[in-house]
Amino acid sequence: MIIRTFLAAALIGLSSPALLAHEAPVTAGDLTLSGAFTRATRPGAPVAGGFLTIRNAGAEDRLTGGSAPFAAEVQVHEMAMEGDVMKMRALPDGLPVPAGQEIALKPGGHHLMFIGLKAPLVEGETVPVTLTFAKAGAVTVPLKVLAPGARGMEH
Repeated sequence: MIIRTFLAAALIGLSSPALLAHEAPVTAGDLTLSGAFTRATRPGAPVAGGFLTIRNAGAEDRLTGGSAPFAAEVQVHEMAMEGDVMKMRALPDGLPVPAGQEIALKPGGHHLMFIGLKAPLVEGETVPVTLTFAKAGAVTVPLKVLAPGARGMEH
């Protein structure tokens, strides 16, 4: 009975969306990229956002953009207050990744913008994005596609 209960609990845990959403961190030189996700989109949606955490154990680097097979363009964006209005804008010079620090690309802040989606992003799938850094170069990261309103990866 105890073994059956343990096995049932283990199977429930393995099917947990939070556990399935966890992807192993990707390391490129001094950078560690983790918690990468995007959100499912409706058919015909032209854009989507991408989110992850970047930890830099070395000298300053800069996230300058990227590419993805599911989008025509990948840009680095920020959300910022202009007076009483929250506005989104592209960062054409990229986003600094300071030495010895961690930055979070998250909903409502800095994020990736996938422009010109070629097909809907489907919840439960994993899609690749190749990020470009000034020093670390090109780094391919798997993005877990979460529910449309997801705020982050649960651990």
